[in-house]
Parts: sequence; structure tokens; C-alpha cells
Amino acid sequence: MTVSDVQRRDAVRRAVDRAIDDRDVAPLTALARSLSSADVVDILERCNREHQAVLYRVLPKGQALEVFERLDPSLQGDLVGALQDDAVSALFADLDPDDRVELLDELPATVARRLMKGLPPDERDKTAVILGYPHGSIGRQMSPEFIAVRPELTTAEALTRVTRHLDDAETVYTLPVADAQRTLVGVVALRDLLRAAPGTTIAEVMRPAQWVHATDDAEAAARRCADLKVLALPVVDDETRLVGILTVDDALQILEDAESEDQARIGGAEPLRRPYLTASVVSLVRSRVVWLLVLAIGATLTVQVLEVFEATLAEVVALALFVPLLIGTGGNTGNQAATTVTRALALGDVEPADLLKVLFREFRVGLSLGLLLGGVAFVATSVIYDRQLGAVIGLTLLSVCTMAATVGGAMPLLARTVRADPAVFSNPFITTFVDATGLLIYFLIAKAVLGI
Repeated sequence: MTVSDVQRRDAVRRAVDRAIDDRDVAPLTALARSLSSADVVDILERCNREHQAVLYRVLPKGQALEVFERLDPSLQGDLVGALQDDAVSALFADLDPDDRVELLDELPATVARRLMKGLPPDERDKTAVILGYPHGSIGRQMSPEFIAVRPELTTAEALTRVTRHLDDAETVYTLPVADAQRTLVGVVALRDLLRAAPGTTIAEVMRPAQWVHATDDAEAAARRCADLKVLALPVVDDETRLVGILTVDDALQILEDAESEDQARIGGAEPLRRPYLTASVVSLVRSRVVWLLVLAIGATLTVQVLEVFEATLAEVVALALFVPLLIGTGGNTGNQAATTVTRALALGDVEPADLLKVLFREFRVGLSLGLLLGGVAFVATSVIYDRQLGAVIGLTLLSVCTMAATVGGAMPLLARTVRADPAVFSNPFITTFVDATGLLIYFLIAKAVLGI
């Protein structure tokens, strides 16, 4: 986005805020209807709840649905609470079943039940199918609105079927092929249908199908869709019967949400799951306070190590000057390793079975970093203080970097082995662990080298 685009959007936001504050409906309506759906979404993500509802109510019906579909489920829930029941029911019925389920997860149970009861029977059945799968599975986020074709159909018959159901399908560019028992037998691209000779059957032009189980982890399924570089991936049940499809846009959204969650937890916080400016101060505090308490409790280990070596510090006061440097370098080294391996896990580059390979690789990386940093620290400290203290700092950096990189690389893999979130076990845990262990290594080396 260019500087001029940012300035234009800021000016529009200010104009919208003024119109809402002045309760000036006519200019607000004219202004809202001159905006693109993307601009409206951008403004709604920066408004308080009252302004969101007022702005949304003046949108044309067609644009209102498009804007609603683009909003995060959390903001959709906010709007549902602010709009009248008849408007909410119409919006809810117009949503795709998978988007409908995401919204239901954000609403109170009583509101969710009321909205489900108001759906037409066919839409209620489609939504109920998705709701039947566990949270976190791809079945919960697949679309049951697809066009399947039979292998014995001709390409002309298949195209007729696609045309007839064009408005009902999530996508038509990749079509699953299923037999009479709904068993998935292949996929066919719309391009292949269009260029096939007359009389050609689907069985002649279809390709072997790649698919995922409805109970598979959503992130793993989305990653598979991205890795295969397909526009849609069929979703099947335990008997390989076709139950839905995962489109590439939904897969990318799942991966984006997973990335946001990992980044938040790596930084020692819980994900907000909504745009930052729409999150309340209370929710921001709640997302961070638990981790801060955990880290504060873990930091007591550092205090205890300092107490044990209080006499050593009293004898050589200069040792205290290097504590922040050593624990900071160790923590950063461990965080780098943990972040790299966590990302590699997410991309499927490594798996828990690669633990020994990762340990050996990160041991060598940490050793190399320790030699470089320790060598620089030895020279600098020897010039400013003396060679003995320089040796202590250099050896400590060598040991701490090696230990931190090795532990940091192993933690995400161990977390995946016990089915925990690797991001939770990475940076916050590594920082606490390395602080205490690094100090212990530091004072033991100091006692040995300085003879105190």
C-alpha cells in the first residue's frame, strides 16, 4: 500500500467517524456507498462496536453480505450482537456453511441455537454436518457445497451439470469424481472438461485424487493443500466417501491463523483472534498476563542461582557486570534455534523422528556461534580487564551458546512428540531455562578458572 493510499484511508476514516458522531445519516450513507468492500472492512476493523453497527447498517444489502463474509468471525459476532434479529437471520442464511460454523463458535449458545432454527432445512443440514466434526479438524472448516461428477458421464454432461449448479458451489475449477456410493475415485479440472473431445467420458480425463480425512488436523490439511499447489482438495470420511472440499483460499486462511497463533505464543502471549484496535484493554491484558506470571515464577530459579553464588560475586565484583550479557546471549541463541525448528515443523521439513539429527545439527551451530562470540569476548575482556576474566567470559559464551542452541532445537520436537504446541515450549521456556542454567555454568567456570 502506497503512502497516498494510507492517507486516503485515514481521511475516509475520519470522515466516517465525524458523520457517525454527528448522527448525520445522509452524508454517512453516501460516503459508505462510495467505498469498496475492502475499504469498509478496513474501517470496521478500526472502529468501536457502536460505530461498527451504525456504519454497517447503511451499506447496500449486496455489499453488506460481502463485507460481513470478509470480517473475522470475532467481528461478525460483535455485529450480530448489535444488529436486529431479522437482519442477522438474513445474513446468517446467506453465509456459506463453513463460514456459518465459524460464526457460531463466536456466539453465545442461545443465539447460536436461535439462528440455527431459523435456517431453511437444507442449509441447516449442511451446517450440522460441519458442526459434527471436532474442533481443530479440517471437517470443521471444509465446504459441503461442491459439484461432484460421475466417472461414466461424458464431459458435455459434466459441463451441463456444472452450469446448472454454478451458483451453489464453492468452486468449479477442480471437480471431485465419485462413484454411485460417493466413493472418491479421482478429480478433474474444468480446463480438461472444456478441451476434451465430444463423447469423452470423465474416466478418460480424470486424474488420481489427492485427499485428506475429515478428522485430520486443519493446519496439516491446509499445509498439504498448499504443498500440492491445488485449487481444491477433496475431504473424505473413513470409508473414502466424499464429504466436502477444502479450497485454497480457506487453506491459506487456516495457515495465516496458525502463523499468527505461533508468533503470539513464541512472544509469550496468547493470540487475540481479532484485529488489534477492536480488542479491549482487558482482552489484551488477559492474553499476556498468564505468560508473564509463568515467566516470573521461572525467573525465581535465576534468583536462587545468584543466592548460591553470592560469595563468588562478592570476591570478584566484575563478574556481576557480565550477567546480562551472558544470559541475554544464551536466551537469544536458544530462541533462534527454537523459532527455526518450530517453523521447520510447521512446514513439514522436520518431524519428531528427526530429533537426533536436529540435536547434532544445532549442537554444531551453537558450538560455532560460541567459538565466534567467545573469541571476541575473550579478546575484548582481556584488554579491558585481564586474561583470566576474559577466559571466563569466553568459555561461558562457548558453553552457553552450545547448550542453548541444542536445547532450543530439541524443545519444539519434544513438544510435538507429547502433542503440545511447539510454540508454547519454545521462546518463553527457553529464556527461563537458559537464564538459570547459563548462570550456573558461568559461576562454575569462574570458580574453576579464578580459583575462588
